[in-house]
Order: sequence, then structure tokens, then C-alpha cells
Amino acid sequence: MNDNDERPVTIITGRVWRKKGGKPEGVHIMLVAPDDDSAVRSALDALAKEGYAEAELDQIGDMQGEPDDEPHISAYQGALEGEVSIVTFNEPF
Repeated sequence: MNDNDERPVTIITGRVWRKKGGKPEGVHIMLVAPDDDSAVRSALDALAKEGYAEAELDQIGDMQGEPDDEPHISAYQGALEGEVSIVTFNEPF
């Protein structure tokens, strides 16, 4: 990849907990990072700043274009603007 190429938006999926032993929430984290290790570090830092006590990250990959629905569209745009965007949702068990 050339320095002139835009980096793709990375998405990380998993689960987060506000407090240890609490109820888990599903999470999608979108950001732009130079590599996977940097993406994971940035994601974990952002989760800690938002008050999450625990995180279990399952998958990481590059987005293949803009998502179709909110709140993911806004999260994607935030990632393109340099934010670490966090989308949480109730995870069915």
C-alpha cells in the first residue's frame, strides 16, 4: 500500500462488560489504524476510556465499503475522520 492510499476502515467484533461478572454487550469497533496490533490497542484504550471493565475481542478485518444501516453508517464516518467508533448492542444468548 502506498502512503497516498487511504487505509481501509477496520472493524473489530466481540463482547464487552461494564463491570466484571456483569451482563455482556455485543460490540463493533470501527477505526483506521496502520496494522491490526495498533487497531486492537486503540480499541482497548477507547473501551477503557468509555468505562468498560472487560472486553473479549473475536474478529478483526477490513470493511468492504460503507455499511447500509445506522448506527454503523455514523460509526464508519467517525472512523474515517480519525475516531475510534464503538457500537454496542444487546447480544442474544
